[in-house]
Amino acid sequence: MIETLLGGLLGGAFRLAPELLKWLDRKGERGHELSMQDKALEFEKLRGAQKMAEIGASSDAAWNTGALEALKDAVRSQGEKTGVAWADALSSSVRPVITYWFMALYCSAKTAAFVAAINAGSGWEAAVVHAWTEADQALWAGVINFWFLGRVFDRGRS
Repeated sequence: MIETLLGGLLGGAFRLAPELLKWLDRKGERGHELSMQDKALEFEKLRGAQKMAEIGASSDAAWNTGALEALKDAVRSQGEKTGVAWADALSSSVRPVITYWFMALYCSAKTAAFVAAINAGSGWEAAVVHAWTEADQALWAGVINFWFLGRVFDRGRS
């Protein structure tokens, strides 16, 4: 009797074992499939982000190219004469007038600082040292380089 009961139980267990293994296998397959889909989704997100970055970079490059072309056209057209004498004279006087005005303003400010230092009781040497700063030296070097190195480059071009 016990053998019959044990045989029935073992027979049922052995009959259920393949079904249980199939169920576990399908569960693993579904987990693997879900994992693969997650990986594919991550990959597509990365590819989309890369494509958007490429589009952004190409649009930036196109915009920069257009901006440079516009700047070239603007600079080129500044040097062209209009044929109207007073407009051409006014146009050609803008840069020198602004340069002289800036230099007069700059020199006036430096002179005022120097005079204020002298009036405050500072000696000549200290007033000069404090009126002439590293920023002034850099500005002066830029002006000298602009005017004199520009001539060297102009001679090299012709």
